[in-house]
Amino acid sequence: MKITVERYCPKRVPNEPIKATYSITKKVTMLLEALSFIKEEIDPSLTFSSGCRSGVCGSCGVRVNGKEVLACEHTVKEGDLIQPQRSSSVIKDLVVDNSHIEETIKRSKSAFLTLSTKATQSPQEEKMIERQSDCILCNSCYSACPILEVDGEFLGPFALTRAFRYVSDSRNTTAKETIDAVQSKGVWDCTLCGECTLVCPQNIDPKMDIQNLRNRSVQAGYMDPNFGGGFGGDDMFGGFEP
Repeated sequence: MKITVERYCPKRVPNEPIKATYSITKKVTMLLEALSFIKEEIDPSLTFSSGCRSGVCGSCGVRVNGKEVLACEHTVKEGDLIQPQRSSSVIKDLVVDNSHIEETIKRSKSAFLTLSTKATQSPQEEKMIERQSDCILCNSCYSACPILEVDGEFLGPFALTRAFRYVSDSRNTTAKETIDAVQSKGVWDCTLCGECTLVCPQNIDPKMDIQNLRNRSVQAGYMDPNFGGGFGGDDMFGGFEP
């Protein structure tokens, strides 16, 4: 079986990506096994990330034939093209820099959950945000997002799903701050194409979360800026005199 890996090395001159094809002579099932075989038996310089090898840590996210997958969960096939994730700078080969994730959650005011010492949460309320808490930070939704391809300032599916999880927590005391923070380069910039939902290995639905976050935004006094001047917060007249 032969597979092709798109490789990139910042020290190579010129440092453009190249496609390298490898013959896998060992019986393997998962892509991660094939990549490990290449590194151990053919080319030790091949660089990729892996961790738990069981679909839990999210560190082995790559693209196969243009679709985001976890290498430890993808059944490798003849002719597969393996590429690094998009919307992140490539460090080397299949390893990308995901530090932007931390930056987006800070911008969306969803880095920390501020809890009221008096508020309680019912089992039903907890169940409503349980799925959003299952994210394994694999970066697949960011890689699949077409908006991030053209606008690197967009908060992205992960940050917006996390924001929705936080504003939906009945114990949160700073939900309004999070709502305010996701108006710019956030909820209204998403095209709701659903690509993020299709690739999530945890079956999280960022598209629906963003739609729900839009509803929360409207309830807070905001509106889609594409349909008018918009208004937000306590200023019900968008900054103009009534």
